[in-house]
Amino acid sequence: MAELHIQAKLVNLLNQDNIQLRNPPYTTEDSEAGQQSLQELAVNYAPIVCISVSEVASALESLRSQAVKSGMGNKTYRETCVELFLPKDLKKYTKKNYYLETKLDVLAQDIMDRITEQYGLKYIQLIFKGKTLTPEKRLDEQNVKNKSKMMVLRVSVPERKKQMLAVEEEKKTQDQSVQRTQKGFQILSERDGTNDPATTPFLEIADQKGNPLKIPHSEKKALILAMGFHEKGRALMKRKQYEAALGHLVQADDQFVKCDSKLLNTVDNYAVLQLDIVWCYRALEALSYLDDGKRRLQMAEDCFHNCYGDQQQRLMKIKGNARGEEVLFLRLYLLQSILAHMVGKERQATQKLKQAEDLYGRLCLDPGDIKELKDLGFSEQEARLGLRACHGNVAEAALHITHRRQEREEMKQKEREKRRMCVEGLATLRELGYSKKDAAWALLQTDGDMDGAYRMLLDSAVRTNNTELPINQSKVEQLTYPGFEPEVALRLTGENIQVANQVVLPPELLSPFPASSLSEEPSTTSESACRTRMHALFPGSGSQGEAPMDVDLVNEVLKDIPLHEEDYLDLTLEEESEVIDKMKSYLYKNSASSS
Repeated sequence: MAELHIQAKLVNLLNQDNIQLRNPPYTTEDSEAGQQSLQELAVNYAPIVCISVSEVASALESLRSQAVKSGMGNKTYRETCVELFLPKDLKKYTKKNYYLETKLDVLAQDIMDRITEQYGLKYIQLIFKGKTLTPEKRLDEQNVKNKSKMMVLRVSVPERKKQMLAVEEEKKTQDQSVQRTQKGFQILSERDGTNDPATTPFLEIADQKGNPLKIPHSEKKALILAMGFHEKGRALMKRKQYEAALGHLVQADDQFVKCDSKLLNTVDNYAVLQLDIVWCYRALEALSYLDDGKRRLQMAEDCFHNCYGDQQQRLMKIKGNARGEEVLFLRLYLLQSILAHMVGKERQATQKLKQAEDLYGRLCLDPGDIKELKDLGFSEQEARLGLRACHGNVAEAALHITHRRQEREEMKQKEREKRRMCVEGLATLRELGYSKKDAAWALLQTDGDMDGAYRMLLDSAVRTNNTELPINQSKVEQLTYPGFEPEVALRLTGENIQVANQVVLPPELLSPFPASSLSEEPSTTSESACRTRMHALFPGSGSQGEAPMDVDLVNEVLKDIPLHEEDYLDLTLEEESEVIDKMKSYLYKNSASSS
């Protein structure tokens, strides 16, 4: 890791000075090292990177060797080799990293056997991008490509066996978790609310306050999978299981790509996902992902700008305040500082760290204030979010939390009323002869408005009957129920006279279809949303006839959906504090050494 860090800094300096090591005087015509020029360069760079001249010279030679191979267009290297980082004691005998010619459709164990034979290493592991390669799997199955870099790690006999078993078990567990998460949210994404609304949960895409968003069904499916994987990944991050979390977050990224770009540019979900992925890179010390991390942070910054607006004006207009989202920018600045430091851009790293420190100072909370709010009956999460939203004012935070609780309770009451109306409307429409599925579909389309659902079904029946034979007038004359529209009765019952005579049309269905009070607040659009969230409606134990395994999978993934709409903003800042201290020690140490 230290060697990669040194090389990254030197590459930056070489680029600034427009120096190409594969050219003279640093490389001779015979592709050998120009020792004197390299030594002079090492002497010049050593004080800048705060490393000994010998270490700089060694790193420069390694970079020169790589540049020569690349510049010569070595086809063998480009197309058939992988690069090995050998244990330190072996580098005494081979100054350069070892380039191993191999096909990619061979087992990792075959490569390990060749290394064992050549270097006398009896028990080893191959580390690729922070993960241990499985010996029984092929290289290409583990995403190893030509020119990939792998670390050779020496281990003892019992440790190797133990680690192999642990790695295999962990990988199996992670794969199963991803599969279960995908299956659970796939089941939920297929549901549209036409199942039994009293027992079968389904997910609704809502804005930051819980108001449902009108989204096409196909896009909604991809969005549910994306947000589902993201929430599972965030749950694992809270438990510090970063490798498992990263697997779920990458799946979320794949699903978000399938969503409408306009929606992703108006809500912050995609930006937060990019931050979470790079935060996992940091925790796993995955230095090989530097370029990808830089790209993702740029996407996050652009998305925040599009979503929140200049000076966060759009966010203020939608939410009323922007204090809660400052924790996201704290992480953004910290990660930008880390990446700048890793490539030797110390000034930029210091600038970003200063921005992060300023935000950290504003976001830190007095434990006494949190305790005071908890004593009033609020949760610790509510206390943190409320205090940050209200600039640390305890009294205002209490009012803010109470108001948000009232809003959530009103939303729950509307959901309960919607559920009651759906159940009653479903029963009434079924009495009129409609199938359970058609009735539930119509009620879903009209947000539970039974009058509107009946009108929709009736209109559909009329359009269908326009292409069929007219209703038999003799059957119309046989109807005995007074006050009922005979043609309507026969259409609803498939011209079954006996059933039509028994159907009693409720008085409200004879009205000119007044708007239901349930739909006073229409669904919002993405224009009025700064974030989308999954909202579980009508949670139950599963519908009748549903496979027990499906019920278990659904209940399992529903547990990872946070109850609080701002859960993603609730950071204790403990990790951030540790990162700030570590970055200060790195940067100030380098600053002191250079001065």
